Amino acid sequence: QMKLEESGGGLVQAGDSLTLACSASSPAFSNYAMGWFRQAPGKDREFVAAINLSGSSTDYADSVKGRFAISRDNAEMKAYLTMNSLKVEDTAIYYCAAMGSIYDPAPAYWGQGTQVTVSS
Repeated sequence: QMKLEESGGGLVQAGDSLTLACSASSPAFSNYAMGWFRQAPGKDREFVAAINLSGSSTDYADSVKGRFAISRDNAEMKAYLTMNSLKVEDTAIYYCAAMGSIYDPAPAYWGQGTQVTVSS
């Protein structure tokens, strides 16, 4: 069992930057690809970004490509999502997830989420 906890959410203005962190409770963290997903009000949860075990491969949703960057620190058991040029439509609850691969449709573990609100 591994617990994931997100932090770093908040209220920002359009164009600002924000970095989310995901802290894992177990060294098993290094055995999982990590992903970030988000759910906006009234919408389904959607994929945002993922990174493989070593950090050598990443994948991004088209809507965030070029603006968001995912990274990880296996020694610290943390994953990060750096979000630049934020838009109002990026407003959502952001969740981190531990995945079997960067294309895994059913992550094994989820965090509780952190709210990101982007104002115009």
